[in-house]
Amino acid sequence: MATIQNFLATSGFIPLFVLGLLSFYLILTLWVFFYKYISIKSNAFREQQALEAIMAGARKDLRLRGMLFSGAPEKPTKEWLAVWKNQLLKENTTGLVVLSIIASTAPFVGLFGTVVEILEAFGRLSGQVSFDVIAPVISKALVATAAGILTAIPAYSFFLILKRKVYDLSVYAQMQIDFLMAKEHDGF
Repeated sequence: MATIQNFLATSGFIPLFVLGLLSFYLILTLWVFFYKYISIKSNAFREQQALEAIMAGARKDLRLRGMLFSGAPEKPTKEWLAVWKNQLLKENTTGLVVLSIIASTAPFVGLFGTVVEILEAFGRLSGQVSFDVIAPVISKALVATAAGILTAIPAYSFFLILKRKVYDLSVYAQMQIDFLMAKEHDGF
């Protein structure tokens, strides 16, 4: 605890701002991931059930299942189904760009904090400097880079996990479209 207090007391405004921003990034990353994971998973489950109902031939029950048939015309056209799929994917990918942005910018934000801290430290040092004096300064400055990397890793990992979940949802939607179009062609 004393080490953290010492770090906070001896750091400049920019490194503290960078660490605050990275903390915000991390909290935002966790919030977006858990919110979208639950949302996408429940939508994929609902669409999987709708697909199973369609395949079982439960035509009259379809309006009650899945998001596909809420507000659907009596005989959905291929175009209407394509619009529905795009809308479904748009709704479920909202927020994923935030994770992508955090994953790509967090290391640079951390590096910026490190560079500023090192520049400030070298500005305060004068004369003959030994390794014993410079090592703690550089060590302290690298905290911002480490924080940036540690923020980017979960953001990128969560982005890929959610991207895969959206892909699964897309497959269920496309299977519904393909099955309905095949049945329509066969006189369903």
